[in-house]
Amino acid sequence: MAGNRGVAYIKPGVVEVQNIDYPKLALGNRKCEHGVILKIISTNICGSDQHMVRGRTTAPEGLVLGHEITGEIVEAGRDVEFLSKGDIVSVPFNIACGRCRNCKEGKTGICLNVNPARPGAAYGYVDMGGWVGGQAEYVLVPYADFNLLKFPDKDQAMAKIKDLTLLSDIFPTGYHGAVTAGVGPGTIVYVAGAGPVGLASAASCHLLGAACVIVGDLIDERLAQAKSFGCEVVDLKKSATLAEQIEQIVGVPEVDAAVDCVGFEARGHGSDHSTEHPATVLNAAMEVTRAGGAIGIPGLYVTGDPGAVDEKAKIGMLGIRIGLGWAKSHCFTTGQCPVMRYHRQLMQCILHDKIEIAKAVNVTMISLDDAPKGYKDFDKGAAKKFVIDPHGMVAA
Repeated sequence: MAGNRGVAYIKPGVVEVQNIDYPKLALGNRKCEHGVILKIISTNICGSDQHMVRGRTTAPEGLVLGHEITGEIVEAGRDVEFLSKGDIVSVPFNIACGRCRNCKEGKTGICLNVNPARPGAAYGYVDMGGWVGGQAEYVLVPYADFNLLKFPDKDQAMAKIKDLTLLSDIFPTGYHGAVTAGVGPGTIVYVAGAGPVGLASAASCHLLGAACVIVGDLIDERLAQAKSFGCEVVDLKKSATLAEQIEQIVGVPEVDAAVDCVGFEARGHGSDHSTEHPATVLNAAMEVTRAGGAIGIPGLYVTGDPGAVDEKAKIGMLGIRIGLGWAKSHCFTTGQCPVMRYHRQLMQCILHDKIEIAKAVNVTMISLDDAPKGYKDFDKGAAKKFVIDPHGMVAA
């Protein structure tokens, strides 16, 4: 039997590539005949992984990380009817049974049957059901017929794998943020955060027909990356307020829609940018979004943050100015992106050259052994989306 290696969280600031068990078609003591085992072609480092590695969650030592997975089926259970050995597939980061009420309503991010602790599950993530992560060489994927997106042509898929690998999470997540913010033709939109999800959301806004996409961040390199594909930018280190910088771009201090791609580790704006203020982005978005507008919130907020700035923030209780949002009749959409709602359509956009999403987020390939360095570079604010190539299949 083949061996297996994976990236494990050890302690805050430390990840390690370790030998781990080769996956079996089993869930505990019972067979997992609806599952498949994947040989992983590409698996991405996500900002959500970084929260755990910084020690900002209750993630346990030894957790094998990785929820952004693309792979080739090497073994399938007897109940898998519509997929075959050799198929190349994208794995939604949400694990969904396809049978419960929420799955049947398309709410696959909050499946009721795959996590005994709470609705919703994901690979290699804290409080998400204990599923082994996919920053590894091989991984088990359950409920394969329901969850997996098969690429129609293997050669075409490998030629575009740097784009297609983003279908597991950040492209649909960024797109979901834009859709739930009401972005459409002619929209003026503010995207908070120029990390990979923010850049994916900004590119999605262009795909949806936005007239002007404004991206805000504190890191110059990430702002330059946003400008590289046609975004306007605001430097949140400047003393000018967000509203003032937006007015300089579009003539008025407001936008039609806003997307929070930062989440709970937000920092202040202006002279306060070196200090953490977890509600900053949400409050700023309410300030600059027009009355009747909407705010998409794909940025992560957690219920347990041991490194938070105060006791309330440790349980996800933030100083959000909800009265302002109420007064302006804002609509807010939170939670995991239901990847399956979008991934097939976005695959077609990639295959038919409607978007170069890998170029927008600056996909950078690394080996499995280089994953610890990738985490360190990402934590420093590199304007890159690190994608791990465990078997050298992409390089080949």
